[in-house]
Amino acid sequence: MAAFASNFTSLAISFLLILISPSKAMLNDHYYDQACPQAGKIIFETVRNASMHDPKVPARILRMFFHDCFIRGCDASILLDSTPGNQAEKDGPPNVSVRSFYVIDDAKAKLEMACPHTVSCADIIAIAARDVVAMSGGPSWNVLTGRKDGRVSKANDTVNLPAPTLNAMQLIQSFATRGLGVKDLVALSGGHTLGFSHCSSFEARLQNFSSVHDIDPSMNTQFARNLRRKCPKPNMDHSAGEFLDSTSSTFDNEYYKSVVEGKGVFSSDQALLGDHRSRWIVESFAKDQSLFFREFAASMVKLGNVGVIENGEVRLKCRVVN
Repeated sequence: MAAFASNFTSLAISFLLILISPSKAMLNDHYYDQACPQAGKIIFETVRNASMHDPKVPARILRMFFHDCFIRGCDASILLDSTPGNQAEKDGPPNVSVRSFYVIDDAKAKLEMACPHTVSCADIIAIAARDVVAMSGGPSWNVLTGRKDGRVSKANDTVNLPAPTLNAMQLIQSFATRGLGVKDLVALSGGHTLGFSHCSSFEARLQNFSSVHDIDPSMNTQFARNLRRKCPKPNMDHSAGEFLDSTSSTFDNEYYKSVVEGKGVFSSDQALLGDHRSRWIVESFAKDQSLFFREFAASMVKLGNVGVIENGEVRLKCRVVN
C-alpha cells in the first residue's frame, strides 16, 4: 500500500515480485520471557522518549515495519547500512525518508547491555511498531517474537514496495504475493492515519492529470484546490506537502472518513474506494473505529509473520551483520 506515512517515491510496481510467503517459523509472545523479560519495557521506554522529542517518530517506525516486512520478510534488512560493494534497502528511493533508525539503534544498545546477543533487530521493529500505534491512541496486540535477522539488503528490491500511484488491482496483487488478503490491504492502509507526505508523491493528481481531466476526478474538488495551493508548480519548497489525515498524530479512523469524502492524499488511497472488493471495507472502517482497530491489529500480526527466518542471526548492531 502506499507504504506507511511520509514522502513516497512513485515507482512502477514490478509484477515479477519477490515471492515472500507467510513464515512457518514458530513465533510466540513469550519468546523472551526467560532470556530477556525486560525487553518489552526497554523498547517501549526508548520509543516513548524518542516520540516525545520528535513527533515524527511514530509514523516513521510504523512505516519502517511495513517496508521491512514487504522486502525479504520481517528480517530487519531495512536497518543494514550500505557498504562500498552494496547499496542497501534504506538507501532505495522509497526508504530515503523513513529515517528514525536511531530509535532502533538506541533500543538495541540498551538490550545488548541487559541481555547480550538475545533480542533480534527484527523483533525490536515489530515491538516498536505496536508501541507507537498504542501510544498514538490506537490498538495494542501481543507481538509474536522469535525472528532472526537477515544478512542481505539490496536497494533495488525496494522497487517492489507498493507505490502511492497503484490502482486497486495492483495493490491487491502486491499484497496477495505476500499472503495478505484484501481486508489486510485495507486495514494496513489505515496506517496512513499517522504521518505526512511531500508534494512529489501526489502532485501528479492536481493538474494535467489526463487529456480529459485536469484534476484526478476521484478527488474532492475543493480538497484538490487546497493541495494545489500547497504544491504550486514550480514548487521551490521541498518541505511542502500534506498530512495524511486531519488528525495525523492520532491513530484513529479519520483516514477512512477522508477516503470516503474523496480526500485520500494518494491515488492508491482513493483507489480503495473505487473497487468493489475493498469499498465496503473502507466504508465499514469509516463507520466503526473499533472494528478497524480489531482488524488492524490482526493484520499487523499477520504481516509480522511474512517471510520470518529461523536460520538468521541476532545482530549485535542493527546496522551491520555480525
